[in-house]
Amino acid sequence: MELHVSDVSPLNWAGDGLAIGVFEDVLTSSSDHTALNEKLSGTLQELITEVEFKGKEGSVASTRVGGGSPIRKIILVGLGKPGSLELEGLRRAAAAIARAAKKEKCKTLAVQLPIWQEDAAKTTQAIAEGIELALHQDNRFKSEAEDKGSVVETVHLLGLAGQTAALETAHKICSGVILARELVAAPANVVTPITLAETAEAIANDHGLSLKILEQEDCEKLGMGAFLGVARASDLPPKFIHLTYKPTGTPRRKVAIVGKGLTFDSGGLNIKGAGSGIEMMKTDMGGAAATLGAAKAIAQIQPDVEVHFISAATENMISGHAMHPGDILTASNGKTIEINNTDAEGRLTLADALVFAEKLGVDAIVDLATLTGACVIALGDDIAGVWTPDDAIAQQLLGAAEAAGEKLWRMPLEEKYFEGLKSGLADMKNTGPRPGGAITAALFLKQFVKETPWAHLDVAGPVWADKENGYNNAGATGYGVRTLVNWVLA
Repeated sequence: MELHVSDVSPLNWAGDGLAIGVFEDVLTSSSDHTALNEKLSGTLQELITEVEFKGKEGSVASTRVGGGSPIRKIILVGLGKPGSLELEGLRRAAAAIARAAKKEKCKTLAVQLPIWQEDAAKTTQAIAEGIELALHQDNRFKSEAEDKGSVVETVHLLGLAGQTAALETAHKICSGVILARELVAAPANVVTPITLAETAEAIANDHGLSLKILEQEDCEKLGMGAFLGVARASDLPPKFIHLTYKPTGTPRRKVAIVGKGLTFDSGGLNIKGAGSGIEMMKTDMGGAAATLGAAKAIAQIQPDVEVHFISAATENMISGHAMHPGDILTASNGKTIEINNTDAEGRLTLADALVFAEKLGVDAIVDLATLTGACVIALGDDIAGVWTPDDAIAQQLLGAAEAAGEKLWRMPLEEKYFEGLKSGLADMKNTGPRPGGAITAALFLKQFVKETPWAHLDVAGPVWADKENGYNNAGATGYGVRTLVNWVLA
């Protein structure tokens, strides 16, 4: 699919489908819509009347245009009340248009949506993201693609001439989101720790990043007992990924992004039972997928920020080498951990990754992890939680998420709850009591960052969608990539 910006008026455009945004209670009362209705011999008003189209947010209506018109189909998308439109509303409206155009077999499409707060660049980027992400289809594992319908080949964004740079930025970000989607969606026999390392290598080779893969022996030398304790039951070797983007010239800041990279989580000897969702544990590397997706996008955008992308990648499996409940592991900062649940393994891999990240001397660290079911219970499937003792980084991330349209909510980092992690034998246990489980998980991670501003994102809910929602199709969403990119660029 090709996206173009254009200064062509809807009155003069010719092609398969013309899509326009309509505010609630405005409809054809605007002069532009009146002129278009006359141009289309009253078809616009007929469509509104026939389907009782009200312009409610997300509503879509379409019809064929007759009378030898240069436009074959007209598509309306509702924008809701005037004055309430946000960038996320534009993304969702664009996604709705893209899906309708595909359904109506429009190979060429023109889209006219209002400019948000007179910011043509942000408007262009939002619309382009909505279209590209909505039309992404993952057919890698089907012998025959189920979706054999018409493909939207060319889209013109009307009234946005000159915004080529914003269009290119949107495409770069979407390429990262799509990479994350495809990593999360792939089964554990396809995406392994080795695959994640190869993906990082491909990003480095394609975009000029530096890459260091620490093998098991390297991790042993660094004392990564927590990470290796999880990894030792798998037949596949662990891979500690460190991918680095450095800008030309002096960076204005240096940051690290750490993603949990469990390519499959059986639960270990505390094996996940019936109803546990074990068949979905291929998604337990959603943090690593977002990290690599962000790396791909940032490498193309080339901001003036140095970014370190880190993931301790492994499987949590069962064998004669598996860690036992009751074992004591020593992390690379010397902290000792009593294992009271082998199914709380992600925080163990993150512990050593966070210690590694802080030693890089960065200005801030953000980790992402599909860490706890407790966060899903607290916030549901659509919202990620953020924990941090630093108000500044909290506001940065919340602003970045809002601009991306990715829902994020700050959660309490209640220090008192660390009492539940105390061990009589070691410095701490790897899990606490059931109540507040997402909070104690964050408090556990906090023990592995000394002074650097740090935030933890629990993305267990929104990395996967059971049904189509906005520009996300059912399945892997690529959650976190756009938030991370916005945070780096800010």
